[in-house]
Amino acid sequence: MAGLLLVWWWAAVVGLLAVIAGVVVVRLARGRPGMVRWWRQGIGWSLLVCGLVVGIGGTARLRAAAEDPLREHALAGGEGVFRVTVTERPRPLFAAGFGGRQGGVRAVVIPARTRGAVVGGTTVVSSGRVVLVAPVDRWAALLPGQDVTASARLAPARPGELTVAVLRVRGPPTALGVAPAWQRGAQELRAGLRDAASVLDPEPAGLLPGLVVGDTDRLSRQVEEEFQTAGLAHLLAVSGANLAVVCVAVLLLLRVLRVGPRGCAAGAMLALVGFVVLAGPEPSVLRAGVMGAVGLLALAMGRERGALPALGTSVIVLVLWDPAMAVSVGFALSVLATAGLVLLAPRWSERLARRGVPRGLAEALAVPAAAHLVTAPVVAGMAGEVSLVAVLANLVAAPVVAPATVLGVLAALVAPAWSWLAELLVRVAGPEVDWLILVARHASRVPGAAIGWPEGWWGGLLLVACVLLLVALLRRPRLRVLVCAAFSALLVVVLPVRVISPGWPPPGWAMVACDVGQGDATVLATADPGRAVVVDAGPEPAPLVACLDRLDVSRVPLVVLSHLHADHVGGLAAVLDDRAVGAVGVSAAREPDWAWEEVRELAGAARVPVVQLEAGRRLTWPGLVLEVLAPQAREVMPGAEAEGTEINNASLVLRAATSAGRVLLSGDVELAAQATLLDSGVDLSAEVLKVPHHGSRYTSPELFSAVGARIAVVSVGAGNRYGHPNPTTLGMLDRTGALVVRTDMDGDAAIVPGERGPRAVTRGTARGPPPRARVRRRSGRTWWCGGASVSARRCRVRTPAP
Repeated sequence: MAGLLLVWWWAAVVGLLAVIAGVVVVRLARGRPGMVRWWRQGIGWSLLVCGLVVGIGGTARLRAAAEDPLREHALAGGEGVFRVTVTERPRPLFAAGFGGRQGGVRAVVIPARTRGAVVGGTTVVSSGRVVLVAPVDRWAALLPGQDVTASARLAPARPGELTVAVLRVRGPPTALGVAPAWQRGAQELRAGLRDAASVLDPEPAGLLPGLVVGDTDRLSRQVEEEFQTAGLAHLLAVSGANLAVVCVAVLLLLRVLRVGPRGCAAGAMLALVGFVVLAGPEPSVLRAGVMGAVGLLALAMGRERGALPALGTSVIVLVLWDPAMAVSVGFALSVLATAGLVLLAPRWSERLARRGVPRGLAEALAVPAAAHLVTAPVVAGMAGEVSLVAVLANLVAAPVVAPATVLGVLAALVAPAWSWLAELLVRVAGPEVDWLILVARHASRVPGAAIGWPEGWWGGLLLVACVLLLVALLRRPRLRVLVCAAFSALLVVVLPVRVISPGWPPPGWAMVACDVGQGDATVLATADPGRAVVVDAGPEPAPLVACLDRLDVSRVPLVVLSHLHADHVGGLAAVLDDRAVGAVGVSAAREPDWAWEEVRELAGAARVPVVQLEAGRRLTWPGLVLEVLAPQAREVMPGAEAEGTEINNASLVLRAATSAGRVLLSGDVELAAQATLLDSGVDLSAEVLKVPHHGSRYTSPELFSAVGARIAVVSVGAGNRYGHPNPTTLGMLDRTGALVVRTDMDGDAAIVPGERGPRAVTRGTARGPPPRARVRRRSGRTWWCGGASVSARRCRVRTPAP
């Protein structure tokens, strides 16, 4: 870690210190009693050997990576032709859709090692590690061990890694080599599992390969985020748990067949090697494989209680073999989880059993609690949140993980020969996988399922300090009573207040602009509780589902898609799956083609009609009236070759009469459509304006003047690369006297009725860096800068000028 995070020669310094310490310990062990001398000499020789290996071999590898000639070319950003060998399976890179570009996996990340390069006409001798960012087409099918030639642009690698450069590839691979036979066989088994899993519904069909071999290519983003929030994401990465399930199943089978200990160990070893090849050479897989091999060796030698030495040996061997694992988050999580299971879980389960808890329940409680406790600091520092439901979710999910894994492995093994048998095994595993999705979905939707936490090293160290403080307090009987009283107060007072009255949504809300990132999603309340109209669905399903859950919306009489760009239709599937939807409303525009086909397929599968809305249409519900102001039926709709501006200008423009006043929803209309709308003479006045096109610069001041809004809501994603909202547009809004509310800074934004007009209430779950927390007054208005605390769930009320 020192050599990677600081400078390469720090590895030599640490190695030298370890050698000195080892020599000192060995010398001090002389003359001690037998066991003490043996123990101290073991420590000394361990420090001496590992220090020499790190100081000589490890330092040489770190220096070679730091001084690789490809690093200088990467800093210059040149282009070249590279011959590389793939070292790991390609990993999909998801990108949210925007405009006419469909969301999904369009690129893959491929770790590789260079075998030669020509950059700018100069031959570069390099054997360093590189990462290829390449298109999905043809690149996703590459296998570890396969040689390939690529034309790419160089980019610098992230610091603190052995990777010397990033290769951004645009074209197809050339001069493809042949992958090793075992990799081709493993790929055939994985493909067979994916094909067999297709007999299930889409969500479980994508989850089963991820659960068995870590293949998440077809896993939906919604399920992935739900597993992350629920603390079940470790099930999607192959680790020691998968290997343990497979090896235990083989051992049980061999024991039934009355095979001896050495035969059982040999059979389990074959199963272990086969599963490592099947899953691929990922860091967590290699760690689990090495540990499993040492543990099985201990079993064959009659030393079954060698779990902790096996873990220590695997860590030492793997870090010496690949120094990059010293800073791998996945490797750290895997090692910590295994250490928790080895050191803490048996003791905790034994204590629970002594207190009268049934043995099976005690183990079921201790295992997820130990794993979650030791990995929580790393997860908190990496993700910036702490899951409060992870232990319970893992407890409920644990009984089905092993059966689903074994059935999935068997399906993969038999798929090439007997596809019907593989499909049968997958169908048997289907209920278990459905149960995992159900657990993750409900756990992730618990109010306060995950709380915010500082990111980075300091966040992780802070949580470590909190855990150590808690453990220290619990070890003292008197202080233990105070801790139990504090937790009781938390359960009896704080949690019910957050769950029953969390402060969101504000009472009487009429409209909410959901924070869905770079996209639009607006919810209009009716007078019927739990019933609301949704206008646009954002770029992804999960943020919109979370917003509707917070608003307790269960019935959606109409989903309006202002136009068919990806950042407005991406979350439609989630609304149709989770809510009772009456209809989907669209304009006469049918571009882009892929989006229109997707809307038709999703609505057809949910048996929801698709209706066309035109200017002059008036829709009424109790407490809500929706008018369609544009486009007119006579206006020319964009054709098959339409560009983004033409599609934006065909957006539906709606005005809603709500309990808080009139709301103008302008879609993404740009200058031409705005001029047509102004020339038509239609009344555009409204108290609240949803600013067009995320606050882009293609907005006329005449539109703002015609609307005369007191509150302007900008639905925009934090740190987007489009420059939204544009400073010029914000300046025009400022001159109109409108109060500007932004989802990138304020999170979900609600409009509620007030005594002197509508008020804006923000949830304060901003994704980007918050502005300075201060209050300033201008023109009689109160401007609140800075969102509320996520953990406290307070809201900021903003009142525009009268």
